This record gives sequence, C-alpha cells and structure tokens, in this order.
Amino acid sequence: MTDSWAAFGADLHIEPVGAGLRSGLMNALREAVRTGRLTPGTRLPSSRTLASDLGIARNTVADAYAELVAEGWLIARQGSGTRVAQRAAPPGPTARGARPRPVRRRPAHNLMPGSPDLSSFPRAEWLKASRRALAAAPDAAFGYDDPRGRVELRTALADYLARARGVYADPERIVICSGFVHGLTLMGKVLRRHGVRGTAVESYGLDIHWNLLTEAGLRTPGIPVDALGARTGALRETPGVGAVLLTPAHQFPTGVPLHPDRRAEAVDWARSSGGLILEDDYDGEFRYDRQPVGALQGLDPERVVYLGTASKSLAPGLRLAWMVLPEGLVEEVCEAKGGFDWMSGALDQLTLAEFIASGAYDRHVRAMRLRYRRRRDQLVEALAERAPDFRVSGIAAGLHAVLELPGGTEQTVVQAATWQGLALERLSRFRHRDAEPGRDGLVIGYGTPSESGWAGALDALCRVLP
Repeated sequence: MTDSWAAFGADLHIEPVGAGLRSGLMNALREAVRTGRLTPGTRLPSSRTLASDLGIARNTVADAYAELVAEGWLIARQGSGTRVAQRAAPPGPTARGARPRPVRRRPAHNLMPGSPDLSSFPRAEWLKASRRALAAAPDAAFGYDDPRGRVELRTALADYLARARGVYADPERIVICSGFVHGLTLMGKVLRRHGVRGTAVESYGLDIHWNLLTEAGLRTPGIPVDALGARTGALRETPGVGAVLLTPAHQFPTGVPLHPDRRAEAVDWARSSGGLILEDDYDGEFRYDRQPVGALQGLDPERVVYLGTASKSLAPGLRLAWMVLPEGLVEEVCEAKGGFDWMSGALDQLTLAEFIASGAYDRHVRAMRLRYRRRRDQLVEALAERAPDFRVSGIAAGLHAVLELPGGTEQTVVQAATWQGLALERLSRFRHRDAEPGRDGLVIGYGTPSESGWAGALDALCRVLP
C-alpha cells in the first residue's frame, strides 16, 4: 500500500506521504488541505467507504480521521460526517523575486468515458486466483512460450466466450494480446500484407483506433451511424475497402446496438467481397434492459475477427485482451506478433484463466452489472428531476450514456465543468472527419468514479447543465 491509493487518488487526487498506512493517510490529507485540493467544508468519505476503496482496515482510517480532528485539520459532527475544517494556512516560503509555481489541479470529479470503477477491482479474489495459478503453474510457463498465449487461458476463454457471448472460439484460434490497441495494431499489419488498402470505421468512435490503422498504411473512411447503429449497407458503396471495424453490441459512443438486418448486411458484404469484419466487443458483458446481444462473430467465424478485453470488466492495467481469429489468420497474426511482442505476461494469463475457471469472473461481472445499473438509474433519475429537458440515450448497456444538449452549448458546458472541477467529454470529440456535423451532447462515463466519488460527480454534473 505504499503507492496504491487508487480510489482516494482517483477522486480526491491524494498521494501517500510518509511510512505506514495511518501516517501515510494523515500526511496525504494534511498536504491536500495545505495545497487547497481539499477545501474547507469538503465532506470526506465515511471510514467504512474509504477503507473499502483503499483495501485497508476501517480502524486505520478511523484512527487517522480522529487524530486529524484533534489537530484541527478536520471536524466531525454527529449526522454530518467528517469534513475539512476552516483553517488559515500559513504562506509558504518563497525566494525573493521568484514567481510561485502554478499548481496544476486535477479535476475533483471524473465522468470521462472509457474506464470501469477501478476501486472495485476484486483484489482478494484475484490474489486467491494468483496463488492457485502460481502453485499449479508448470515450469515451462516461466520460459518463452507459444505466441498465441497460455493454453490454460485460451481454453478458459473459449468456454466463457461460447457461453456468455455466443462466440465460436476454439482455443487454437485464440491469440492473447496486450490490450485492444495491441490486437488492432497486429490486424493492421496483417491486412496490409493481404493487400487491403482501406478499413471502414464507424462515423463515431475513437480516433486512436483510426490513427493506428492509418499508421499501418490503411485508409479509414467513415460509414454513418444512426439510431439502428452503423449503416452497414454503405460498405458496398465505399470503394477500396477490404475490412470494417464495428462495435455491434454497443456502438461507441452512441450506445445503440447494431440492428439485426444491418448485422446480416455486414456479414453478407464480407462473404461476397472477401472482406473482414473486426468486431470490438469492448463492454458486451454489461447489459441492463434488454436481452443479451450475441457477438457478430457467431454468424460467420471465418469472416469476423472478434476482439475482447479485460479492460472494462476488470481493469485496463491488466493489459490482457484476446482475438478469436478465422483459422487461416492465426499463423499470420502470430508472425506479426513475434516481430515486436512475442508474448504477454504468463502469470497474469494463468491468474485470469483460474479466475474464469473458478467462477470468480462471472460473480464479479454480475456484481458490477448490478452496481453500474444502479448508477445508471440514479443518473436518469437525477436528470429527470433536476434537468428534465435533457434527453439521455444509449443506456440499455455499457458504462456510459449520451446526454443530448441544446445546439451550440456543448463547448460551453464542458468549459463550465472544467471550472467546477468536473472532467467531461463532448460527443463531437468522437466524430469522424468524414461525418457531417451532428447533435451536441456529452458522453458521461458513469462507470468511472469510485463508490465514494459517484454521488459528488453526479451532483457536479447536474450543476453545470444549462
């Protein structure tokens, strides 16, 4: 715990100072008050909540709070919790004539999309799985290994993906990679080797993905997205395209699933043209108000490359993702991988395999699905009460929602949020260069805050809306 204060740091941006858990927490809180990151009157998380976020004993937090109350840094009153006290901070020493260094403040609240609640990482269960995996690991696991990844993880994933996502996933056709970006980079190299010159992308998405494909020497024309998802019929009208990147289960960022007719159109295009579909199933496990939408890959495993990741279900810091490939591409992808990154970390692979096989992964996903659904409901309820004129969409699944804004107000709202210490992302940030100007909106990542930070982030959002 010397440098891992994830939940507290994520929402209050406090780093530990000093040795020991209690003294480190106290020093961090004192420094935050001195520098103004915690302003007078700020309510701190309860000792139970903060202890859970940090993964330490509740008594450690309670003792730190009590001592800081005695020193006058905090105040504690029955019924109002623990707050930062009104305190006159002495001016710091400054060299004569020297300008004070500007303090670069991080936002107090974060609703940026793209991240799960990192404070909810299942540390105890992951540690148990790691111990079991390490005890059972063969000696060969610690040497240079199969570029496809550990067979234990590929076998566990094949069973899970078939059961949970409807993917045809023979372990021999799975390649483990270090995140979705790594997998997409490999596919860009393979597509170029096959003579592909263009890969179509959705008109709303992530520019980092488009840029990776461009760096591989591929054009990335955009295809429109509407209320039924990507207009896959446009693929036949887009010359020079040999592949398409889609988010069919939950389009990013608009949140709509790809309509069944358009799923069929995409597969028909791939079969008739010899093209490939790159399926980004980035948060397929998190669904709330609808029947499960199976992976597109199940319609034609020879024409669809399925890409999944642990970044949303567990944590992006694990750097574990997987590709389920058409049989004829496995060897080529392994060759491309061997050129600069032969294998992913064996112990993390073995741990994830054990985590899945033991049922802990399913339990974690179910628990997080309930938590994220509760947050989604609270977001909708708060907006209905405090901003009833604003429409929220894309909420049937995933970890984010789209909040539509009046025309011309998007930039103003984001700027107001910055002044209020709230990190938000505008919808136009994800618009492809080929796309026509569209609606104003915000992409709200309600999965990002920790449990202790969610209520404050939601309140801050409602305050900045016009």
